[in-house]
Amino acid sequence: MTATLPRGWLAARWQRWWMARVAPSDHLRLTQRNVYILPTGSGWMLALTLIVLLVASINFQLNLGYLLTFLLAGCAGASTWTSHATLRGLQLRLLPPEPQFLGGSVTLPVQLLNERRTSRHAIALALRGSGLWSWADVPAQGSALLQLAFEPTRRGLQDVPPLAVQTHYPMGIFRVWAWWRPKARVLVYPRPEPGAPPLPAGEARAGAAASTRSTSGSEYDGVRAYRRGDAQRLIVWKKAAQAMASGSDALVSRDGQGAQRSELWLSLQATGLQAPEARLSRLTAWVLHADRLGLTYGLRLGAVTIAQDSGAAQRERCLRTLALY
Repeated sequence: MTATLPRGWLAARWQRWWMARVAPSDHLRLTQRNVYILPTGSGWMLALTLIVLLVASINFQLNLGYLLTFLLAGCAGASTWTSHATLRGLQLRLLPPEPQFLGGSVTLPVQLLNERRTSRHAIALALRGSGLWSWADVPAQGSALLQLAFEPTRRGLQDVPPLAVQTHYPMGIFRVWAWWRPKARVLVYPRPEPGAPPLPAGEARAGAAASTRSTSGSEYDGVRAYRRGDAQRLIVWKKAAQAMASGSDALVSRDGQGAQRSELWLSLQATGLQAPEARLSRLTAWVLHADRLGLTYGLRLGAVTIAQDSGAAQRERCLRTLALY
């Protein structure tokens, strides 16, 4: 066990030093300068077998033994060139990864481009050190798409982990590989709080008298939660359809006085929590809930203020601000 620790430490230190020499880029072209080749375990066994065959053929003067030995050696030599050529000239392009919430898996779409007139077979791609390989064949003068996934451990802008590309084609006796450090970064939003409480009460709009009646969690910008007895003409059926499509049965009614009465502001103080990450998690859940209801809302994070607005652009602004706060 004591020997395993220094070996693992040296291997990790060697990989860090090696990866530091790889320039980050979202587009990589494999050439002789960045493609490496070594025999696999099967390759070393084949070499040992060839040595035994050669020694036996010499000792017993077996002409067929010489023929078999040099035939196998010739196949191994041709496999060396073929294996290296499978990766040489291949282009890899990382497509922009989509933002993801903390706790989910970020998908990394990688496009493999082949400019030559012959196909490339059994090309594998994986996160460095993961051992989870995705395989693809790239057609002649065509492309293939591989998707990898990793789970970030914190919110904010995250570097894409280093990637490894390899092939054992055609005989499996040589491993040809290359390292790749993508330059792209992925935005990780805070994890939405499960079972978050209702939206906070609205604040009186500037220049207007505050309503004496307390507001429920959805009475903002002319809409509110459905109440028993509301006329059907007041129900916002478009939002009801969207809610049912997302698995919710919440109904929303029009409230003609809502827009003049109050504004919905989401702030750290409104969460009622002390832990910083728990606050951001609750605000994230509130932003998603307000967006599902189609409300107009704003966000206050210390000195940062996101003005009142609604829609997908507002949701993305608020989520990005929460992720980078």
